[in-house]
Amino acid sequence: MRQTKPTLERLEPNFGNSFTYKQFNSEFQNQSDTFWHYHPEIELVYVNEGSGKRLVGSHASYYRNGNLILIGSNLPHCGFTGTLESHQQETLVQMLPDFLGSHFFELPELKNVKQLLEKAKYGIVFHGDSKRKIGKKIESLSHCSHLERLIGLLEVFHMMEQTKEYSVLNAEGFILETKLEDHKRINYIFNFVQKEFKRHISLDEMAAEVNMTKPAFCRYFKKITGKTFVNFVNSYRLTHAAKILHEKQLSILDVSLESGFSNFSHFNKKFKSFTGRTPTQYRNELSHSVSE
Repeated sequence: MRQTKPTLERLEPNFGNSFTYKQFNSEFQNQSDTFWHYHPEIELVYVNEGSGKRLVGSHASYYRNGNLILIGSNLPHCGFTGTLESHQQETLVQMLPDFLGSHFFELPELKNVKQLLEKAKYGIVFHGDSKRKIGKKIESLSHCSHLERLIGLLEVFHMMEQTKEYSVLNAEGFILETKLEDHKRINYIFNFVQKEFKRHISLDEMAAEVNMTKPAFCRYFKKITGKTFVNFVNSYRLTHAAKILHEKQLSILDVSLESGFSNFSHFNKKFKSFTGRTPTQYRNELSHSVSE
């Protein structure tokens, strides 16, 4: 592997707390790595406004009007915001699965919260009114004492397990082995795609990058992500295309080329299959979209 290998991100809780709580805005930007990474901590992220890419495990999508997501332990993901504007704020909460003790979530009163955290292994994104209500609750914890913040976090979990306004991002299955080598390999593959997606990436090239034969690589990637490598790359490209359509006034042809598609008709076909709309329809509907 020639490029920098991904490393385990080591996180430290806030002083006097059993978990990490941080807020970022236009003056205090999130400097965390924009490349794929993983860590044993469960991560809760709320972005109050704006748009961006949602890249978690083998899932790729584009969000508008903010983002609320719960990510399980050791699930590879990227940062969700770039440069925050004056009206934007990102709130980040990170905690180890056993941050309240190894048996805390075994309590009968917390049965549904335990199930919520199990689902988080695949990534959970929240929608609609629930996204806003839970997000405001998360933001309000910034003014709390240490104990009040802990109680507030449990209330956030309670709100999350009660709502039906959510989607499990990798419902079709994303499985990482416990071996550290497995984490490093899949993160390397994801980072490679993130850097090189605008050009053709052959299976032979990707297999060679991770020192595997092409058949072994194809079996490995499908086992881990539930997707073929080609489908994963296309999902990433189409997510990037959606981002461009929302943020830039480029022609559809230029959007296609900027997203790594050399064949315009192929891009149109794939984009409609991915979003249910043609690129032109997608762009025209953006101004009428109020929520996800």
